[in-house]
Amino acid sequence: MPPSIALILWFVSLAALLYFDPANDARLSPASWVTVVWLFIAGTRLPSQWVGGAGSMSAAALEDGNPLDRGIFILLILLCVVILISRSFNWNGFFTSNLALTAFLVLALVSAFWSDFPLIAIKRWIRDFGTYLIVLVVLSDPRPLEAVRAVLRRLSYLLIPLSILLDKYYPEVSKQYDPWTGIGYYAGASTSKNMLGLMCLVSGLFFFWDIVTRWRDRKQRRAKRILLIDTAFFGMTVWLLHTAESTTSYVCLGIGCIVLLLANGKIYRRHPRLVQILIPSLFCAYLILDFGLGMNGSLAQAVGKNATLSDRTKIWAFLLSMHTNPVIGTGYQSFWLGWRLDWVWTRSGLGHLNEAHNGYLEVYLEEGLVGVTVLAVFLAASYYGICKRLKRSSSLAVLGMAVWIAFLFYNMSEAAFESGLFYAMFLLGVVTLPQRSGKRVKEAAAFDTAKAETLVPTLAAKTASARTTKWLARGNPPEIRNRS
Repeated sequence: MPPSIALILWFVSLAALLYFDPANDARLSPASWVTVVWLFIAGTRLPSQWVGGAGSMSAAALEDGNPLDRGIFILLILLCVVILISRSFNWNGFFTSNLALTAFLVLALVSAFWSDFPLIAIKRWIRDFGTYLIVLVVLSDPRPLEAVRAVLRRLSYLLIPLSILLDKYYPEVSKQYDPWTGIGYYAGASTSKNMLGLMCLVSGLFFFWDIVTRWRDRKQRRAKRILLIDTAFFGMTVWLLHTAESTTSYVCLGIGCIVLLLANGKIYRRHPRLVQILIPSLFCAYLILDFGLGMNGSLAQAVGKNATLSDRTKIWAFLLSMHTNPVIGTGYQSFWLGWRLDWVWTRSGLGHLNEAHNGYLEVYLEEGLVGVTVLAVFLAASYYGICKRLKRSSSLAVLGMAVWIAFLFYNMSEAAFESGLFYAMFLLGVVTLPQRSGKRVKEAAAFDTAKAETLVPTLAAKTASARTTKWLARGNPPEIRNRS
């Protein structure tokens, strides 16, 4: 099939899927599309890269950014602010309900002032704060569960088929080559095979969660159609993940799916506290085997990686040898700037790196032990909040639990804290709704109830009137017919 025909078919199929999707909910606010656009950019390429190609990475580009990208991000942030203001969003309730997250945000902003590049650090903090805003746009919807489902579904509809299209029919756009080995690999709509793996991880977790939570309604016609689409897209996602050869995403997807099965199974209903303790214990056991017993290489080989985790151990050793400030770090997103970036590129022998390939190490380099401590508190508090919401049988909390443990493991070999597609999905599952958002849900439900109570008597009166008219027209009123 010619690429142009394939592109047209993809576009027509996407439009038909979005329009006729059985999971569509007309009651959802169109504001969620702002979140979809932001996450699409975070999961694929920057607008400037779509317009002018991926291009080569340079130190100047990392510092200055691109005017087109900056303008689009500012526009999306302003739209989010307008949406939240129109909903009378309870900012005080949000910050007080998420104290650990607030501390993590404030520390990141404060750390920008001891950076070597304070202006750049502050601009990056504002851009990354947009990730929190687009999450709040979804969660402040009167029906947050349905809004989360709609956003992740629409995003997956965009990302997965587009990546398959580019891999198969536009390899000049999606195929990349390792600068050291010359081996080619597919990146789909993203910028690297690891980012393609991350895209598949997010999509796979969503579709598996949707299948598990809808399975009890599988005999209903609408649920059956949704499950059919979910299954097809989950299969496409796994196939695409296989082409990406991203071991980290493979392992994290498997862990997340296991947790979803546990949280929706009989074991959790019978022993909820046991499962809640087991999940973080799994990560602690991994840390003990990895760092305590030095089995990092063996664990890596067990999942198909080499003993150095594709040279990640070399990267970590080199970065730690640079001896940054161990207490407060170099400042928010400031490590990969200036002389440090040049030093890594010219002295490490590991190529043009721009991340530590470990989220915890990345936070340590930027915000020191203070940042790592606040991060640990934030992760613990978020898990505690998930467990509290699970007592109310919240489907969103089930997703949050699976994403939480997968996110912890993912950051052992990739850096995903502070921004990005996976971090946004993590926030969707762990952020506690402000009190006013909860009231909006109750008000919406009360409005529906009041409307139904008003409508039922009206319909009953109309029906009685119609029956009386019918009887009179036949010349047989109700009282005469009863006598006969």
